[in-house]
Amino acid sequence: MTAFHFAPACAADFDELLALRLRALRVSLEALGRYDPVRARQRFTEQFQPAYCRHIVVEGRRVGCVSLKPAEDGLLIDQFYLQPAWHGRGLGSQVLQALLAEADERGLPVQVEVLKGSRANGFYQRQGFVLQSDGPYDNYYRRAACVAA
Repeated sequence: MTAFHFAPACAADFDELLALRLRALRVSLEALGRYDPVRARQRFTEQFQPAYCRHIVVEGRRVGCVSLKPAEDGLLIDQFYLQPAWHGRGLGSQVLQALLAEADERGLPVQVEVLKGSRANGFYQRQGFVLQSDGPYDNYYRRAACVAA
């Protein structure tokens, strides 16, 4: 297991987090023929809410970010990105388990939107998320509320 902690993000972190988003999603977006830094910036601008965003920090270095936002029915995991060097090393699972534990303490379901064709689809399914619907480019998953023990 990798020791990590969350640190709050702020509006001044926008450019750093946008660059992380572009690095993390580039391969998946290129595979779909959808890599466009201008569109990515616009989408990130529309979705970025610093009050809910957290840096993922390992050994004093920011290696990713994630937002856990209130949603119409529970919570929404949004903007979950890790530096590509951290993909496949178990850190994402640890971070997700911490977020799910927060949701469970509150008795709330969790939703997530995942780019079609991304390896993240299998990641969320292995963590108990169930496909609810799909759109032209994204899949929409939900994990039911669990009662914390």
